[in-house]
Amino acid sequence: MMAEERWMTHALQLAMKAKEQGEVPIGAVLVMGDTLLAEGFNQPITACDPTAHAEMSVLRQAALVMKNYRLPGTTLYTTLEPCAMCAGAIVHARVQRLVFAASDPKAGAAGSVCNLVQHSQLNHRVDITRDILAEPASQLLKNFFQERR
Repeated sequence: MMAEERWMTHALQLAMKAKEQGEVPIGAVLVMGDTLLAEGFNQPITACDPTAHAEMSVLRQAALVMKNYRLPGTTLYTTLEPCAMCAGAIVHARVQRLVFAASDPKAGAAGSVCNLVQHSQLNHRVDITRDILAEPASQLLKNFFQERR
């Protein structure tokens, strides 16, 4: 299994934890090379915190581990294309690479609605790899929202 698929599988397992807690099933991991720095999943409902997205969680954790708010040389794997809030934080943290599974045509800020992570007027641009295990990630989200209706 390629490293991209291995890390995304890990993020999907974290997304399942979010689902078990009644949260939108999104998981994320941040790695440097082959070392896991942080992992997390959506928790805005549980935490009563609108910023408690999976991506924000891993950026916060990794910054503490690295003792630096800048995270150069890292790769963020997430099961859904980041929103504008998360994309902004990814840029500010200087994450090198973003890998995501499913695109988000309603709120995606890495190419779907807008592309903040590669915006020419910002002082950092993030490399993007899309559609890694997109089908299982999309299906997990679709199933979650169908069950809630």
